[in-house]
Amino acid sequence: MRPRTLEEYAGQQHILAEGKLLRRAVQADRFSSLILYGPPGVGKTTLAHIISQETKSRFVTLSGVESSVADIRKEAENAGHHIRLYNKTTILFVDEIHRFNKAQQDVLLPHLERGTLRFIGATTHNPFFYVNSPLVSRSQVFTLEPLGIPDLEALMDRALIDTERGLGAMHARLAPDARLHLATVADGDARRCLNALELAVLTTQPDAAGEIVITLAAAEESVQQKTVVYDGDGDAHYDTISAFIKSMRASDPDAALYWLAKMLYAGEDIRFIARRIVIAASEDIGMADSNALRVAVAAQQAVEFIGMPEARIILAHATIYNATAPKSNRSYTAIDAALDDVKNGRTLPVPKHLRDAHHKKAAKEFGHGEGYMYPHNYEGGFVPQRCLEGGKQYYDPTANGLEARVKERLDHWRKLWEEQAE
Repeated sequence: MRPRTLEEYAGQQHILAEGKLLRRAVQADRFSSLILYGPPGVGKTTLAHIISQETKSRFVTLSGVESSVADIRKEAENAGHHIRLYNKTTILFVDEIHRFNKAQQDVLLPHLERGTLRFIGATTHNPFFYVNSPLVSRSQVFTLEPLGIPDLEALMDRALIDTERGLGAMHARLAPDARLHLATVADGDARRCLNALELAVLTTQPDAAGEIVITLAAAEESVQQKTVVYDGDGDAHYDTISAFIKSMRASDPDAALYWLAKMLYAGEDIRFIARRIVIAASEDIGMADSNALRVAVAAQQAVEFIGMPEARIILAHATIYNATAPKSNRSYTAIDAALDDVKNGRTLPVPKHLRDAHHKKAAKEFGHGEGYMYPHNYEGGFVPQRCLEGGKQYYDPTANGLEARVKERLDHWRKLWEEQAE
């Protein structure tokens, strides 16, 4: 049921609708190299086939997993022969281009420069991270999105009536709720959707009229468990944890719980999730509610001790606490500002009154500790004495949560420091 024309192709209207860049480039036969980036089952290979047919090009496929440098050179040589003998362009399609190492990717470059062949790469990994910069710079990168439910329903309808390549000869029909269920659990993956449909049709007995009716129960049986798109070291991993962290930062516990659930369902390492919660407790909440760090560290220790499935409850507890706590990133910005000064500014000496005065002779000789005022000897445990030359301020507290009280105290102390300096 692979679509054979742009009209049959489902989804990706953001790049293939009338007037869109890729459609115009294909119809005008004006493109050099393309990289198609997207999750499995959204039509990357199919689109490459269609492009070769639309442009009447010779189509050659290599695998990023199995093919070697010798295979690339062989196909480039063959492409040169076809140009010279038949004036026919070759499209070299490399599936899973991210699996090619640097040497393999670099072999393509001179052939692309000379126009010996046109290259289309397909990848489920972000090409700006996993494909060499010289190859990316010579290619147009297009992102393919998961298919929508209407697109998947249309694909199933076409498969059920197609007698040549589909299931038309089986006299099958889908109940509306079964149709919606298969399209939903496929999660944007056309291949998964059609496989489930085929299994449902082939395992359902015809009724008295000879018709196969796929009910919701039969559809559910054909997809025992929904599989989410989640690669432990690729884009889905990083994108999902990013969404999780940003949802806690945005004080949205419902979104944070959804992304947490996605990671847990996909089998993400619970220790990794716990570490990110601990980091967020200081990075995004900080002094606005220091208890968040205590909750996060307790959760990290608890999930190590408890394990799944009960660890999900502990992670949810810490996630909700982080999401609903008042927010402040001022601890984070303060240490980065101080580090920047240490790295790029003049290294400041320790003031003499703060230096170690335990060695009496050295202290007397060099003046170490001279003039130091012990705060506990003064009312309130505070005395206005400077501990850093120049009076640079790194920590700028917010008025959020418990940090408001810290701000009040610090503003008072800083005023006393300024008066002393005057």
